[in-house]
Amino acid sequence: MDAFYALAVLACPVGMGAMMWFMMKGNRQHGGSQAPHDKNAGFAGFDKDPRQQEVDALRKEIADLRSKVDSHPETAAQKHTR
Repeated sequence: MDAFYALAVLACPVGMGAMMWFMMKGNRQHGGSQAPHDKNAGFAGFDKDPRQQEVDALRKEIADLRSKVDSHPETAAQKHTR
C-alpha cells in the first residue's frame, strides 16, 4: 500500500518532466522556436504585436470619446442633475 502512495505522489512530477522532455524534443526536430529580433515581428500574419495593436485601438477609442465629450458643453452627468 505504501508503494501505491509513493507512486501517486511521484506521478505528477514525473509526468510533467516527461511532457516537458517530449515538447523540447519536438521543438528541436522542427527547427525550434527562436525569439524574433524585433519585438513586434514574428507574430504569424501580423506586422505588429497583436497586444500592441489592441492597446493602440483602445487609446484611439479613448481619444475619440474624449473629443466627443469636449465638443459638447453639457456632459451626460450635467443633464441628469437638472
